[in-house]
Amino acid sequence: MLLAATTLSPDSGWQWWLAIPSIILIDVVLAGDNAVIIALAARQLDSSRRFLAISLGAGLAVLLRVVLTFFAAQLLAMNYVRLIGGVLVFWIAVKLLNETSEPEEPTAAKTARSLWSAIQLILIADLSMSIDNVLAVAAASRGNLLLMICGLGLSIPLVVFTSNFLANVMERYPIVAWLGAALLGKVAGEMVIVDHLFAPDPARPPAPWLIHCVGAGGALAVILIGLIRRRFAARTVAH
Repeated sequence: MLLAATTLSPDSGWQWWLAIPSIILIDVVLAGDNAVIIALAARQLDSSRRFLAISLGAGLAVLLRVVLTFFAAQLLAMNYVRLIGGVLVFWIAVKLLNETSEPEEPTAAKTARSLWSAIQLILIADLSMSIDNVLAVAAASRGNLLLMICGLGLSIPLVVFTSNFLANVMERYPIVAWLGAALLGKVAGEMVIVDHLFAPDPARPPAPWLIHCVGAGGALAVILIGLIRRRFAARTVAH
């Protein structure tokens, strides 16, 4: 069912206003992985389109997060949500890491395609990786839609700044993009192993060592697939 009506309102005084920075802090802390994938998606765009893609993608992602937070109780009750999200994040990590191996296209066509592709990937990835954010924000806001919008809306500039900074760093130091993709692979593996399929009883989650091992395996898999596809692309160009 929907989240119950909140006990917080502007009339609640300092508790209501204190909840806003709490939501911002939660969203920024938990959105670190999201910032990495936003930066990966936008790193190949020129500076003007990069900022536009990051701003639009982050803004639309926050709107989706508001809707998801309002339905957090239903979301939590759904089985295999983390499994599907983990698979999507893994696929996106591999796709973004290997975009540089694709044959070059005319600049205008490549830029136009990349802009909308980046926005779409940002939305898909943020939707897949925002389960923890959604539940934490729902708890902090106690279901108050206005409070969610204020807190998440104010977090947009912080996420945009972080993503833009990371994209610039990745453009200058390509190794950072590989590390970011490995991080997303780790997140994907951890999402999958804690899903209902492998942990049907919420009271008995997988052992921490198992979660870390599967996460490390996901990171390694992304890097290996990236290296294999890059070598294959190099051989194709050579011939």
